[in-house]
Amino acid sequence: MRYYYGLFYSSMVMDVSVSRKDQTSSAEFTVVCLCAEWCGTCREYRSEFDRLAAHFPGINFLWRDIEEHADSLGDLDIENFPTILVRRERWILFFGVMLPQAGHLRRLIETLCAQTPEQSRIYAEGSPERSVWQKDSDLSRIGLD
Repeated sequence: MRYYYGLFYSSMVMDVSVSRKDQTSSAEFTVVCLCAEWCGTCREYRSEFDRLAAHFPGINFLWRDIEEHADSLGDLDIENFPTILVRRERWILFFGVMLPQAGHLRRLIETLCAQTPEQSRIYAEGSPERSVWQKDSDLSRIGLD
């Protein structure tokens, strides 16, 4: 089992049980919230996540229940909620637990969206932790399916 922590504390919401991928597949950025239905914090955070999706209409937002989609997560061990993954096309820019406050995620998204594609690539490979994310086969599938 593997577990990673992000470097930050850190549009359209799609519950993957209701697929709307055809409408959002051209999004350059994807934000995935890995949560669990039984988690009260996750249920409360969902409405804030939905509001962020409305604020960033060009970004693909996905809500993934880790128990319903355990098979697609492979060996990832999600122990704390909410766990957020932000990717720009194939580059994973953030993966980790975030305080369940929309302002943290909003600032992270704004910062990452301000990067050029080349800056995002350099950032994704710029630390040992982020470099490992790019090679992790389980992480590499999240938000692309």
